[in-house]
Amino acid sequence: MARLNVNPTRMELKKLKARLDTAVRGHKLLKDKSDEMIRRFSVIIKENKRLRDEVEKELGETLKQFSVARSVTPAYQAETAFAMPSVAVSAECGTGSVMGVEVPALSVNQTKRAEGLPYAFSEMTGEADYSVERAGALIPKMLKLAEVEKTVRMLAVEIERNKRRVNALEYVMIPQLEETIKYIKSKLDENERAAVIRLMKVKNKI
Repeated sequence: MARLNVNPTRMELKKLKARLDTAVRGHKLLKDKSDEMIRRFSVIIKENKRLRDEVEKELGETLKQFSVARSVTPAYQAETAFAMPSVAVSAECGTGSVMGVEVPALSVNQTKRAEGLPYAFSEMTGEADYSVERAGALIPKMLKLAEVEKTVRMLAVEIERNKRRVNALEYVMIPQLEETIKYIKSKLDENERAAVIRLMKVKNKI
């Protein structure tokens, strides 16, 4: 490991020892933070998988109902009916914090059904009613899934960034400081031995 280019003086040695102490403490804090972030990441990613499986299952069943409704209804009537909104959703977008990482926080403030369904009962079948109901009920879960998946991606980026910092301290900065401190100590010991030898020679001459 290459050492830092510094003058081998006692003042520089004191500064480097202080920097080394700070780097070691910083490394420990970042390592602890990284471990806790990975733990929280594991919990959130399990929640993400649960939500995704649940949403995909319900969405698949809803689409099957839509397919059944379309199969027994003329295409133009089905397209016109399904193109009209049946649910008004008011969502609030905010931010939260996970281990100091700012993540999105989405919440559905209001889900208001319009008066009746957006089509005449004589035009569509019961399968259409059921599929529209299920599609409206899926909206809050889909928003929650979007929030959790974005949180997972942001935490993954922050964990990778934190890992690079930990590695830089562990494999670059701390070894450099230790090597430089070792070099300065050896130079100071060498200078001290040389000074003692000079004093002994002067004493012998006297």
